[in-house]
Amino acid sequence: MEHNQTDQPLVSVITPTYNSEKFVHKTIESVIKQTYENWEMIIVDDASTDHTKDIIKKYLSSDTRITLISLEENKGAAFARNTAIDNSCGRFIAFLDSDDQWLPEKLEWQIKKMLETNVAFSYTGYVVVNENEEIIGEENIKSSMLSYKELLKHNDIGCLTVVLDKKQIGDIQMPDIRARQDYALWLELTKRGFQAHGIDLNLAKYRELQKSLSSKKIEMAKLNWKVYRDIEKLNFFKSLWYFMHFAINKTMKYFK
Repeated sequence: MEHNQTDQPLVSVITPTYNSEKFVHKTIESVIKQTYENWEMIIVDDASTDHTKDIIKKYLSSDTRITLISLEENKGAAFARNTAIDNSCGRFIAFLDSDDQWLPEKLEWQIKKMLETNVAFSYTGYVVVNENEEIIGEENIKSSMLSYKELLKHNDIGCLTVVLDKKQIGDIQMPDIRARQDYALWLELTKRGFQAHGIDLNLAKYRELQKSLSSKKIEMAKLNWKVYRDIEKLNFFKSLWYFMHFAINKTMKYFK
């Protein structure tokens, strides 16, 4: 049942966590600081082995809008997100991972825009920060609307910026795969005709943790190929066509 303290539709914030003790407090506080107040935050801890749960529990008594669900064993981000979605009550579903943050006006801007234009699927730009909160890059909106075929060529949608309207879309679940499950969901939604509408504002902070960027790029390329073949069931030549576009777009971004 939706909260009734305001006439704002309830937004369910979906947050999977795993060993996020270093940054999860910043993630939670960025939601608490939202100028849009009618939200619930459902955090699903994916069997963390550090102090993540202890940090989250400190917020539960001070803000009843925050809920913690603890998984007994590690199931992966897709399972954790789907568990949160299954336990959500909001008309709108918003995604925020446990090392990322939102700017205070993020939900207010985005929900207002979606309601005004009757959009079911929206995303925004975001800045990239390092572990010390220094801005090291940004992902600006390149297209005001992304269709299924465009999304196959390049995924410019940051999961931390996406808001979905369940009133229009219906029930939402991510494919239960270990990685790129968000991309697979965006493809499913656009294939069903819900184009992704970009809002040309940087309203979130994505944290780039210290890992080998080259190995991450190779891994992402392999995962994209897997999505084309195993999830989208594209034949080899179509998969190769879209994969070439994906590779070219990534290479051009790298050399900018």
